Amino acid sequence: MGINHHMIKRYGLIFCLLLCFARVNRGLAQTPDSNRYHIAVFLPLYLDSAFDASGNYRFDQNFPKYLNPGLEFYEGMELAMDSLQKRGARVDITVYDTRNGSKSIKQMLEEPAFAKMELMIGHVTPDELRLLANASRNQQIPFINVNFPNDGGVTNNPDLVILNTTLRAHCEAIYKFIQRNWATSNILYLRKAGIQEDRLRNDFAEIEKNTASVPLHMKYINMDNGVDLAQLVPLMDSNAKTVVLVGSLDENFGKAVCAKLAPVCKTYPIKMIGMPTWDAVNDFGSPAYTDLEIYYTTPFYMNPADSLVLSIQQNYKARFFSRPSDMVYRGYETILHFGQLLESHMGMLDGTIGERKFKVFNDFDIQPVFSNRDSTGQTGHAITLQYLENKKVYYIKKVNGNVVAVY
Repeated sequence: MGINHHMIKRYGLIFCLLLCFARVNRGLAQTPDSNRYHIAVFLPLYLDSAFDASGNYRFDQNFPKYLNPGLEFYEGMELAMDSLQKRGARVDITVYDTRNGSKSIKQMLEEPAFAKMELMIGHVTPDELRLLANASRNQQIPFINVNFPNDGGVTNNPDLVILNTTLRAHCEAIYKFIQRNWATSNILYLRKAGIQEDRLRNDFAEIEKNTASVPLHMKYINMDNGVDLAQLVPLMDSNAKTVVLVGSLDENFGKAVCAKLAPVCKTYPIKMIGMPTWDAVNDFGSPAYTDLEIYYTTPFYMNPADSLVLSIQQNYKARFFSRPSDMVYRGYETILHFGQLLESHMGMLDGTIGERKFKVFNDFDIQPVFSNRDSTGQTGHAITLQYLENKKVYYIKKVNGNVVAVY
């Protein structure tokens, strides 16, 4: 039987998982050394599900999709560790499998080996975010939440860093982007009914109320009965730009709006602006969206011409006959950036975790977030530092499915 590229990739991932199983199960802990710096990485590896008690892989030639996010981050982490070792960095990593069936995260945090950790990094669920954030605050260890774009109800925790920018910060960035570029243009805000849509509408209304610049004059339009072109065309002018902001995280709704407006974009100059969820839409290169200018925001942009991106792609292709996922890059960047930062400050990142040193792919802009809300959302309390957040977002412009500009 011949072996195709997909099978090679699958076997490569299984081999990587086997390697991960061996290393995590022997702890990855190094010989104690006061001159080294220690990072705890929490990942959903599902090793107990993937291997039986004898260490045999359970799924034969198959590779369940739920294993991908944690393993792909781990692969990127391994590449970063190779880079750190080549640079002589004194950084050690201990990986904790958050899907360990015999040991809870709470028990992991209580292990003696954890006491030496100086930085926590985690690919988390909301419940895990709260648990690890609480441990970071109690032990005053910075905790980098790499994937979950939300505070998860965590308040008053200066040791929590949200790397995947929150939706509120995206809204603030979008509003400022329109102010800088099309403040006097005709601006249509399209939405449909929904709880998330209500939250987005409230966020934009609050941003509009508190802006230090001249507020935008947006027309808010509900599309509860579907996207009706006859409802929108009378609001546009063939001699002036129309900015259409889609206030929904629903990708299908966003695509429906774009598909309706694309046929008239040559008659009416349109700038389509969507939410960060549009980064995952692959359909914008299809004929249905021909010549429509589409903009969205993302905190993670991998420049395909970047030499380091190309190097990782070549490495990954040689091993798996595939392209690395975003999570591979995320694992590489997070470990390399914060590992170097930790060493440069000799294990003390308090107050320095936002320094813009050691850029890998993205220009992180880690800023404090203040609020007078408590954990229930009630206002009227003293203004406190809630957490730290990466406020840097990139504005991506796509036409015919191609990235034509990045701001």
